[in-house]
Amino acid sequence: MNNLLHTGSGAIEAALRQSLTREVATAPPKLAEAIQYAVFPGGARIRPRLCVAVADACGRGSLATALTAAVPIEFLHCGSLVHDDMPCFDDADRRRGRPSVHAAYGEAMALLVGDALITSAFSAAANGDFGDDGLALFVVRTLGVAAGPSRGLIAGQAWELEKHAAIDRVHAAKTGALFRAACMLGAAVGGGDPSDFIVMGDLMGSIYQVADDLADALASSEETGKPSGQDARFDRPSLVREAGIEHARAHLHRLSDDLVQAIPSCRGARDLRGTVLELLAPIVALSGSHPRKMAASS
Repeated sequence: MNNLLHTGSGAIEAALRQSLTREVATAPPKLAEAIQYAVFPGGARIRPRLCVAVADACGRGSLATALTAAVPIEFLHCGSLVHDDMPCFDDADRRRGRPSVHAAYGEAMALLVGDALITSAFSAAANGDFGDDGLALFVVRTLGVAAGPSRGLIAGQAWELEKHAAIDRVHAAKTGALFRAACMLGAAVGGGDPSDFIVMGDLMGSIYQVADDLADALASSEETGKPSGQDARFDRPSLVREAGIEHARAHLHRLSDDLVQAIPSCRGARDLRGTVLELLAPIVALSGSHPRKMAASS
């Protein structure tokens, strides 16, 4: 398999477009249009890129199979963003620098788009060719946990509505679930042991969410492509609000040191470490921290 850093993001975009085109082939026209709007043009595609990079590092899978695992993860992510932005949650009218789905298509359509992307994740996984029924079942089960009400995206959105929620618990579900799934599925399709990559995925999710909490407090809407100050506006759990900016920054750097140590021993561990730091660098930069120092610590 070619390293993702060498192949670029084109393969992921092509796989997403091919799969989504199949999913919406006979959908109502306005729904199909709104679903495409929610996915393209995308953001950094961190989660599918991570899945492919882990598969590559494990060294025994094909790029095509890795992409088949990566696509459903991005569908879940995009669906969660659509729901997050709705007036009943964050009431965000901007996403990726343009009108959010509910601002462009209305609340009712946005609800359907989010639902459609979540269900399409499972459809895409079920229709994928993993070459092994056991592997296919593992992919679907892992996606189910990542999306679900106990440890997944739905849990994360629900924890944010609780008056008293532990920050670690919110982060583990809201953000960590998909990073964990991306690492586990990448390992599975790459011939590695998924359990070896759980801690790595959890730490990546924690780093991303702490950096996002900082960016929400410090960065402008123009920089983030979405409304800033949302945590304070909606009284949402946030490490910045709970412990302050400097504590959050210090915690971010401790997590990054832990992440470097948590990358499992595998054929492509060194390249994977570089890829992981590269994937996290943009959101860390928005937090006012220094991604170069993070990379130097490795």
